[in-house]
Amino acid sequence: MNRTVLGAVGALLLAATGLFWWQGRAAVESAAPPPPTLAEIPNEGDLEAIPTEDGEGIMGAALPEVDEETREERRFNRLDRNRDNLINRSEALQPRVAMFRKLDKDGNNLLSFEEWAVATSNRFKGGDANGDGQLTRAEFATTKPKQAQRPGCRC
Repeated sequence: MNRTVLGAVGALLLAATGLFWWQGRAAVESAAPPPPTLAEIPNEGDLEAIPTEDGEGIMGAALPEVDEETREERRFNRLDRNRDNLINRSEALQPRVAMFRKLDKDGNNLLSFEEWAVATSNRFKGGDANGDGQLTRAEFATTKPKQAQRPGCRC
């Protein structure tokens, strides 16, 4: 019996909520501007009021300039050093070579665990300002890799 009463009360509450929500949306939409009258719609003789496909006759702000090169094309062009429209293995690995050479201390083109561990340990020691062997949040923030400076604008 209690479940039936609770179910009926819940259904009434849901119906009332839906009704208020529906009425609220109707009030918002009633404030919308009215559709244009027939006198405001341009007729066939008034074709200069319609913008052309090349953008002439558009009112308002100017259209933005289109960038011909997409982001992926720019990324491809950065890696394609000899401009043959092909990226070979050495061109793809070139951006990483400098970072690898910094870690490869003995110059044998193999990165051992010890070489990696030394670099990581040095980074930890550089961030541990008070020398207690633990990094606080402020100390950890100093170990963040430095971002390469990007040019501001190619105007």
